[in-house]
Amino acid sequence: MPLSVPAFPRPFAALGLASVLSLVAGGAVRAEPAVLPHPAATAPVAPVPGASAPARLPAPGRGAPDSFADLAARLLPAVVNVSTTETVKPGDGDGGDEDGGGEDAPQIPNFPQGSPFEKFFHDFMNRQHGPDAAPRKMQALGSGFIVDPSGIIVTNNHVIRHADQITVTLQDNTVLKARLLGHDDRTDLAVLRVDSPHPLPSVTFGDSDRARVGDWVLAIGNPFGLSGTVTAGIVSSRGRNIDQGPYDDFIQTDAPINKGNSGGPLFDMQGEVIGINTAIFSPSGGSIGIGFSIPSAEARGIIDQLRRTGKVSRGWIGVRIQDVTQDIADGLGLKAAHGALIAGVEPKGPAANAKLQTGDVIQSLGGKDIDGRALPRLMADVPAGQVVTLGIWRHGRTLAVPVTVGALPEDMSDQPAPKPEAKPQGSVQLKGLGFTVGAIDDVARQKYNLTEGQKGVVITATAEDGPAADRGLHPGDVITEVQQSEVAAPADLRRLVDAARAQHRRSVLFLVQNGDGLRWVPFPLGEENGK
Repeated sequence: MPLSVPAFPRPFAALGLASVLSLVAGGAVRAEPAVLPHPAATAPVAPVPGASAPARLPAPGRGAPDSFADLAARLLPAVVNVSTTETVKPGDGDGGDEDGGGEDAPQIPNFPQGSPFEKFFHDFMNRQHGPDAAPRKMQALGSGFIVDPSGIIVTNNHVIRHADQITVTLQDNTVLKARLLGHDDRTDLAVLRVDSPHPLPSVTFGDSDRARVGDWVLAIGNPFGLSGTVTAGIVSSRGRNIDQGPYDDFIQTDAPINKGNSGGPLFDMQGEVIGINTAIFSPSGGSIGIGFSIPSAEARGIIDQLRRTGKVSRGWIGVRIQDVTQDIADGLGLKAAHGALIAGVEPKGPAANAKLQTGDVIQSLGGKDIDGRALPRLMADVPAGQVVTLGIWRHGRTLAVPVTVGALPEDMSDQPAPKPEAKPQGSVQLKGLGFTVGAIDDVARQKYNLTEGQKGVVITATAEDGPAADRGLHPGDVITEVQQSEVAAPADLRRLVDAARAQHRRSVLFLVQNGDGLRWVPFPLGEENGK
């Protein structure tokens, strides 16, 4: 199923309303839904012999309002239309966005080959889109909302990205020029400023952490350029990860969200912003009731920094992590699948200075339990220079490790590779695991494009439909550790796998390196595996 994340603005040219470009998102709104008894439940019911006591339901919440009209009338003046203009040079594509470019460019009709019509349209397209064509002005639309009467407006970064000119249209059709105060690619947020002769209507942020699944919400925006559109729904889920970045923590809502809603607010029933509509899941590009919104709890700190400095500073400790699955927990000997498994440590980073190691499991931050997906987001909120205490699980022991948080580098340059170490030759075939490994020598480095300092053993073959192939391993991938012990030769891998089997481990963990980086890969370990 395709995921439209986000629906980037597209040029509307002369194609009409359907080509209007806006961004999409979904969010959540807080209003406590009523918990009403079934009519038949009002009469006493005789207990069933042997049945357990019925579960107690939470206290009834507030019912749905008779109308959202009063709330909408109060909020609409603070929601704006954001329009951008970009000059596109020949060869640049339609703005460079994911949904721009050839998809929206006019196509040559399928005329008979050699006909005069084919030549006419071919010549016309060359004049319009060829290398000698004049620059074109492309327009796009999105939404935003005023958070300060002085003229501070919040929207999505993808709404204003690449824009040469930004204009904001208020609910009363007043058009104001806007300038960009700052933007953040990682969270897809941007802050604009407009100058107005009088204070503008504004809205305030609420607490998205209090929004519950089932709470009512309102979304206001400009879907397909239709300004001031109000839709209602509920919070469908919390904490959604849609693979947009390391800080994903979206609110999901079924309030209809469409192209043009991007950057618009998601309101609770108190009229406070608890989300910024950013993306939708859709096979068609239109709303199917699955929208995503950036929670206000995450957005407020980002927006404050963008207002003050125009950029965002994030905490960073320099580790590459992955969630602890049950297979990984079995391989490590952990009782519960819980925490963030370190798959790599940045040289000279804060974690390296604190002596954290590949294979450590970070289970808590400041005494609070965490999972792998939440760690980057939580760490980003910690100011650089602050010392945090990480609860680490290492080889069966629990440690409390203080780490001085650093600032996330804008560009983390590669460290020079260490000089290679001599390794014994040979290969090992692990039929039960579905792959063969060999030593990293000059031939392997050249064949698989490995660096001079690459450590470990290289996978030279995988069995079709075997466990290794099923887990995405390919020839050229490098295994650097087994069960948190370094591997220098194929014989080391065999020895460590045999040791894990002798300990009656249910699975064995390999630290695998490829073009995407390092990751821990668990393999089930039966008696026959590893032979």
